[in-house]
Amino acid sequence: MSVRRGVVALLTLLTLAACGDNAPTQASPNQASTQTSAQASAEGGTQGLGQPSAQPSGSAAQSRQQQAKAFVEQQPGTIGIVVRDRTTGQVWKAGNTTATTWTASTIKLAIAADLLERQRAGALKLDQTDKGNLDKALINSDNDAATALWNRYDGPGMLERFKQRFGMRSLAVVQGQETFWRNLRCSADDLQNLMSYVLEKLAPEDRAYLVGTLRKVASNQRWGVWAAGSALKPGNKDGWAQKPVNGRTVWVTHTVGFAGDGERYVVAAMYEQGASGTLAKGAHVVSDAVALYFGAKVPAPVTLP
Repeated sequence: MSVRRGVVALLTLLTLAACGDNAPTQASPNQASTQTSAQASAEGGTQGLGQPSAQPSGSAAQSRQQQAKAFVEQQPGTIGIVVRDRTTGQVWKAGNTTATTWTASTIKLAIAADLLERQRAGALKLDQTDKGNLDKALINSDNDAATALWNRYDGPGMLERFKQRFGMRSLAVVQGQETFWRNLRCSADDLQNLMSYVLEKLAPEDRAYLVGTLRKVASNQRWGVWAAGSALKPGNKDGWAQKPVNGRTVWVTHTVGFAGDGERYVVAAMYEQGASGTLAKGAHVVSDAVALYFGAKVPAPVTLP
């Protein structure tokens, strides 16, 4: 089989993978349904090109990037993915990484980083309830926990710090909505800047807490950046929801996190599907894009809300 025919076959398999849905608001992790690795294999998964080298370069890395880019460009809706190599400084992008849409639960990472930084500066002191809510918001994507933190610690006042300190420059409140964490919009570039700030500018203890916590997310968030593969020790915060966009209801499925030794790679992807999209389709698309880039198994074995 020629290389061209092989790529076409791979993309065809990816297009046929997965289906599913979710509630209009984020589901409780206790109600999550799971797609196992065995199910993914039964769908005819293909093996990637292996894990990234210590210095990702050369024809193999270029081939992975080209396949990932081609895959992203064929997806319906609006998708943007960015991978930043913190060792070399190389930034790879595919799709539209400046397009903004509802953040869904990815913004919980920004809330956590802001609270930790304010505590470090002596502006507040998180009690045991707050610390428990941080864990729940990040690990289980618990909406009530995030709302409790937002309400107690001046959530609206956080937004300017998100923009100026974390580099989330296009972050904004969705037009016509109240200023609330569930009503914000940003871009994949914004999420990459946020994750880079966490890894490079937070105090070491706070960074270690967030890195460790994102590596133990609940099973309903083991998709997106998680698809880089266990060998790369990924951690991620995913976001998923049905939201109104231009008079129609669409699915958004986003992921932000890191992969590799020393959290070498920062990864962020945002995907706003069309009206016919589903949660499963969206989660599989961002997962397979990540897997293609890192040479992991495709279709990616994922667990879904």
